[in-house]
Amino acid sequence: MPRYMIQASYTAAASAALATKPQDRTAGVSALFEKAGGRFETMDYSLGEYDVVVLGMLPDDTAAAAIALAVTGAGHMSRYRTQRLLSADEFMSAQKMAHEMGYQGPGKA
Repeated sequence: MPRYMIQASYTAAASAALATKPQDRTAGVSALFEKAGGRFETMDYSLGEYDVVVLGMLPDDTAAAAIALAVTGAGHMSRYRTQRLLSADEFMSAQKMAHEMGYQGPGKA
């Protein structure tokens, strides 16, 4: 099953709501992965460009898109990004496939 990383940032209103009434959002995010037929791994908070980083496995890109629509549709995220991750084995396969393609870029003038 493909693995995904989701990065998201809260709106100012959502940040204010969390500061006013602290709450653990992990159970809700985990439930989304389960409903999409996947497996939630972790949810961490980060300092910097995004507030939240979520890792998990989903059956396919359609399930990842469904989670994105559900979360962004709720209106509490100002930014949201999903990235499909490749395992080390998948990337090794990609390297071998690229090698076998034998593509040559343009030569130097």
